[in-house]
Amino acid sequence: MQHDIVSRDEWLAARQALLAEEKKLAELRARTIEQRRALPWTCVKKAYAFDTPGGRQTLAELFEGHGRLIVYHFMFAPEWRDGCPGCSLLGSHLDGIDEQLARHDATFTAISRAPLDRIEDYRRRRGWHFRWVSSQPSDFNYDYQASYRPEEVGREVVYGFERTKMDREDVPGTSVFARNAAGEVFHAYSAYTNGGDMPLSLNYLSLVG
Repeated sequence: MQHDIVSRDEWLAARQALLAEEKKLAELRARTIEQRRALPWTCVKKAYAFDTPGGRQTLAELFEGHGRLIVYHFMFAPEWRDGCPGCSLLGSHLDGIDEQLARHDATFTAISRAPLDRIEDYRRRRGWHFRWVSSQPSDFNYDYQASYRPEEVGREVVYGFERTKMDREDVPGTSVFARNAAGEVFHAYSAYTNGGDMPLSLNYLSLVG
């Protein structure tokens, strides 16, 4: 991009005009966050199983006693040796997130279709410590629009709650689940690459209220 070279006064005028737009954007984002937090929940009735370093666990057990669970749908197919480079860029910012989320009665896990031994190998090679589990024992990835079966690739599917032609088996996303005192689990929110404000790790606190 070619930038104009202007006087200091002209630069200040342009910066003040941009500031007015930035304030409008901040106000719109604040309203969107409130709408996101007020989104109704839907009960998760299907039983899901995950392979974890601590053994086979259910979705409810991944909460580890907290009221919210944030899931990052990390692109890592069973046949891959390494995780997705784009997801890995985010992964470098995830260590330590649990400490912040715990103050808001929430926890975090990454979930991929890859078998647990490949996940653990890649996690060790990258030097990461955040929790990362395998959905291979269940249909979790497929049900939450994070993976598509081979026969769906090249066809129109629902991704990010919209119809689109899918060109791969695994895609990124973020989902939030809630758990009540009775132990019931609810799907509260999901965002994908077409969401316009796909929550990354710096935005995770805005998802839990």
